[in-house]
Amino acid sequence: MTAVRAPAASRPVPAGRGPLRAAAQLLRLELRHNAMLWMLPVAIGLFWFTTYRKAMAMPPLWYPRAATLHGGTLLAFAFPVAGAAAWMGSRDARRRTTDLVTTTAQPRWVHLLVTWTATTCWAIVGYLGCVAILYGVTARQASWGGPLWWPVAVGAASLSALSAAGLAAGTLAPSRFTAPLVAVGAFFALALSTQPIQGSQSYWQISPVVSGPWDDGFDPGVATFYRYLPDLSIAQLMFLAGLTIAILGILALPNGRSGRWLRRPATVITTAGLLAAGTAVALAGTGKLDAHGMIAIPALHDAANDRPLRYTPVCSRTAIPVCLNPAYTSYLPATAAALTPVLNEIAGLPGAPARISQAAATYRQDAGNSISVGMAGPSLSGTPPVFRMLLPFQLPGPTMTTSEFAAAVRSTAGVDIVADVIGDGPGATPAQRAVAAALRTSAGLPEEVLRSAPTRQRPNGAIVPLPAPVRSAARRFAALPASARHTWLVRHLAALRAGRITLAQLP
Repeated sequence: MTAVRAPAASRPVPAGRGPLRAAAQLLRLELRHNAMLWMLPVAIGLFWFTTYRKAMAMPPLWYPRAATLHGGTLLAFAFPVAGAAAWMGSRDARRRTTDLVTTTAQPRWVHLLVTWTATTCWAIVGYLGCVAILYGVTARQASWGGPLWWPVAVGAASLSALSAAGLAAGTLAPSRFTAPLVAVGAFFALALSTQPIQGSQSYWQISPVVSGPWDDGFDPGVATFYRYLPDLSIAQLMFLAGLTIAILGILALPNGRSGRWLRRPATVITTAGLLAAGTAVALAGTGKLDAHGMIAIPALHDAANDRPLRYTPVCSRTAIPVCLNPAYTSYLPATAAALTPVLNEIAGLPGAPARISQAAATYRQDAGNSISVGMAGPSLSGTPPVFRMLLPFQLPGPTMTTSEFAAAVRSTAGVDIVADVIGDGPGATPAQRAVAAALRTSAGLPEEVLRSAPTRQRPNGAIVPLPAPVRSAARRFAALPASARHTWLVRHLAALRAGRITLAQLP
């Protein structure tokens, strides 16, 4: 018998699985041998030294923590990501394997895309790990609110753009010096990108390290009473996506690194990316500081975000309740303790506030880079009357200790409460000034206070001394027993506020 050799039957390979499987295998190899994997400990260490410790020193509020995370983590990852991508881009030239890669079945642009994907994946994995740590700790400390994800998305897109820029630099200018130069250049480019910002309307706000008005810093009062505006983040994402697409498209242009069939699509991709990036820069230039301390871009703004957030305030059990936004729950004991002596003096008086309520700050762009922060409307209003105040942490200034915070509350809100109830304002009569000074003395406040013309919540004037007759009447009234002072005020406060009481009529 003669054996007949028949060809073995072959199973058809589904169309498209071959290239996809090859790309997946190549990506798996790149992930295992990518330089960014070895740079992750450096980036995470920088995050801990420069960002995490700084964020933990801030109040447990979501906006300052998110803003610190956004800018600090991006700077910590900037030079490791850009340097690792540039090192990977110059790998073939350093190993003299460029011609070998060019003659493979797939264009070299595909290999570069896989390298960029692997570098970006490792960078984003490390970045999200840092986000999870800081946001996890903040979630345990914060008493209200939730994570802000728009700055996180901008940070991830920034790492993608840095990876693309580094890869392009290493590919187009391969050298052993390219990676360190690109790493240093990326760090300084991001760190210095905020220097040209002038006011709230600036094209330079497209910088990915900016999460809000750069002149206002990490204001704890932002995104607490109102939603965080995503306008600037949307423009930044558009800019970063366009920049990344344009850079990757440039790598596919006719320079010996891709086939002719890629030239026209690469040109279209590069042009589209540049148009998107340019449009985003133009949109950022139209942004302006809104009344709630965030950047609003008219073309991207949603009016629904202008509505105040609903919340149930937390209140103290003092003679007059002190109510704060639940995000500031940790400050309620110190605030109530600071105001208790004042509240005990005025509780039960006609026209006294039924509640002390925390208000939202309003923001306004002044000349140059200055921003004024205050409170809209009168401090005492409504029926029954409610006294509205700003906490010191809602105003620009250095970080305070608990004792400094309490002293600031007494010297601002405490003084203003007495002034509103007694009528000790511009044009006050000598009797009104004397009674207000006496109540301040009884509550442990200075007899003479710092007068401020623009806003009483932000003292910015000079101490106006009390005339001798007013000071003498004030000390005489303060020397009365608390019950006697309270009884007299209940009977005569309306006449005192109307200006019908003289110094001689004070007990």
